[in-house]
Amino acid sequence: MKIRNQAYLDAFGANLKKLIVLKKKTPEDVAAIGRIETKQVYRVINGEHSATLSVIVAIAKGLEIHPKKLLDFEFDFGE
Repeated sequence: MKIRNQAYLDAFGANLKKLIVLKKKTPEDVAAIGRIETKQVYRVINGEHSATLSVIVAIAKGLEIHPKKLLDFEFDFGE
């Protein structure tokens, strides 16, 4: 279970990193616009932190995208 959870966090972080690059922003930009700590963005990118709904919304605001785009990535939920 822990391995699958970490794999999901890593996949979420990779998707976030991809979106940051596509939007031509930095994690610092995202944090400033979303009014959250920069280290929160880095922790999510690195799979160190499970983002709460409020953090997901703040990051989406910082990226100027709908929050659902942060969750739009492939992930195998099977064992």
